[in-house]
Amino acid sequence: MANSTTRRGLLKGGLAVSAGLAGTKAMAAGDPAITEVQDWAQSLGEGVDARPYGSPSGFEAHVKRRNVEWLTADPVSSVNFTPLHELDGIITPNGLCFERHHAGIAEVDPGLHRLMINGLVDTPLVFTMSDLMRFPRENRVYFLECAANTGMEWRGAQLNGCQFTHGMIHNVMYTGVPLRYVLEEAGVKTAGKWILPEGADASAMTRSIPLEKALDDCLLAFKMNGEALRPEQGYPLRLVVPGWEGNMWVKWLRRIEVGDQPWHHREETSKYTDLLADGQARRFTWEMDAKSVITNPSPQAPILHGPGPTVLTGVAWSGRGSIPRVDVTIDGGMNWHQARMSGPSFDKSMHRFYYEFDWDGSPLLLQSRAHDSTGYVQPTKTQLREVRGVNSIYHNNAIQTWAIDEKGRAENVEVS
Repeated sequence: MANSTTRRGLLKGGLAVSAGLAGTKAMAAGDPAITEVQDWAQSLGEGVDARPYGSPSGFEAHVKRRNVEWLTADPVSSVNFTPLHELDGIITPNGLCFERHHAGIAEVDPGLHRLMINGLVDTPLVFTMSDLMRFPRENRVYFLECAANTGMEWRGAQLNGCQFTHGMIHNVMYTGVPLRYVLEEAGVKTAGKWILPEGADASAMTRSIPLEKALDDCLLAFKMNGEALRPEQGYPLRLVVPGWEGNMWVKWLRRIEVGDQPWHHREETSKYTDLLADGQARRFTWEMDAKSVITNPSPQAPILHGPGPTVLTGVAWSGRGSIPRVDVTIDGGMNWHQARMSGPSFDKSMHRFYYEFDWDGSPLLLQSRAHDSTGYVQPTKTQLREVRGVNSIYHNNAIQTWAIDEKGRAENVEVS
């Protein structure tokens, strides 16, 4: 189906889809689901007080975060994955945002929670949540991606489903106070060049962040998608570090120390460095490079219909800006087609793309390739390995391939 944006092209495309679906509509004429009155149309349903906090339909119970038991030693220091193949648009529902914990979920009383600013500041300060609410706040849509997202795929195809290969990511609207306002209140000394945020949970998570980034676009967030942060997302307060690896987005934020140099704590020495082929490690690789994945069709979302009109969709993102373009291929890279971008385009946010085509029932090799607003183009895995090797588990933003067989079943494969 041509991706023409002209009126004639759109009309022609619509007619093609109608013709392709005509057989399905004709068969539905004798379908009991349309000719018989269903149970739910013959009795009263629950009233408005039955579900004071809304929940998904019971028919959507399969749409949930999932973990991979063998990836980590213990659930309290583990990760679960967003079901990307079940979602559309760009906003991740709060109850489906992936989780990563180092000491389980801290249940913090907001009335007893404090944020301390200390170190190289003119006036060390302690804020209550009520104090923070008095600062000007902003709303920003950002993705949060773990640096280890897709990490198991470095040495070859491993996990069969985009929920597991790419699901350590979510994209929400954060409401919070720009960090610079709080730092300005304390007064950063001239020698101050770095900050060290610290979490209130038992792991006391810390990461060194350059002061320049802290003063640029970091947020002290207390809401996501309009409601309070979920406990697993750092309630009542977390740090938002747009475009940078998720480990730096410290949850249950209790303290920010200002210093003159990085601290080189565990999460930036033994972890979250990129081991190269020669044994040396890249450090401070904070930014998340442009990346994309086709979410449908995919191993957890096979093609369930016969040959005919088919909708391919996926998401793309970049820690350096927006995504103006995504290319897709259905034949393993022999021919590329520009996908149709749909929905809002924000910096450091997910972008939704679609490609409609007529499937003839033959096997497919699906790939997507993101272009970000800096001109960067998502690399193949071969290109990435030539530079990085296969020792690291972090920052794998290579093109992903799904193989579709003649029955519509999908599998994670690698194309060199």
